[in-house]
Amino acid sequence: MSAVTAAVTAAVTTVAGGAPRKRFAEALRWTALRLLALAALLAGWQIVVQLQVWPRALVPSPGEVWHQLVLASTVHDGVRGYSGHLLGEHLAASLRRIAQGTGWAVLFGTVIGLAIGTLRPVAVVLEPAVTFLRTLPPLAYLSLLVIWFGIDESPKVWLLLIAALPPVAAATAAAVRGVPGDLLEAARALGAGRWSLLGGVVLPAALPEILTGVRIAVGVAYTSVVAAETINGVPGIGGMIRDAQRYNQTAVVLAGIITIGLSGIVLDGLLKAVERIAVPWRGRS
Repeated sequence: MSAVTAAVTAAVTTVAGGAPRKRFAEALRWTALRLLALAALLAGWQIVVQLQVWPRALVPSPGEVWHQLVLASTVHDGVRGYSGHLLGEHLAASLRRIAQGTGWAVLFGTVIGLAIGTLRPVAVVLEPAVTFLRTLPPLAYLSLLVIWFGIDESPKVWLLLIAALPPVAAATAAAVRGVPGDLLEAARALGAGRWSLLGGVVLPAALPEILTGVRIAVGVAYTSVVAAETINGVPGIGGMIRDAQRYNQTAVVLAGIITIGLSGIVLDGLLKAVERIAVPWRGRS
């Protein structure tokens, strides 16, 4: 019996020890695949530039875009970055606006979604309004926000808030309506009141979908930041792109787009990590 126990223990130890190595090897394979795809993209881009399919002013080479990234990130010949601000400062200004707009959107969107999902009269009134806002492109109401709030930070934050609120509200409402009825009945049978039912049962059960709505809202805010920074947007990545577009500086425009995309990937990864910590049971049967 002791020999069998020892053999089982050794097998379990081997499997447990091999699992991290297997995950590490798999991660390396996926990383290699992504790097290969990136190399293929850059090679294809360079080939298009060399063949002069389009004028160089319209499609600069990867090296030219990299050069502009370096120039925008450093002080050169007495010039500080682009438009007097380093690339990191442009990015920080945009991220600050996104955080402010999305933060308020998550707060109000969650409350509105909970109300829509739990109170039928509220749903009748607010659900069409949320759908109405969700179908509006940001540029449609930017001019109105500028008229109301001027050209400082307020219209930018308001635009990002309005753009990011509908995904959170819609996801929260759908998640609340999807809470199993048996779970609610069991909580009521144990004496849960309305507020304890909402805070102790409904909200935790809806949290995974709410976090998905938050991720979507951040993505919407990222796609709207260029529009938000169209007016008086420097410092800001969107303002930098807009300013470079006026002077046909395509390499700078591409550098700004790449910066937004890469920072978006990093932020989405952070949100996924938060989701794994907040709802570790998601995806498990």
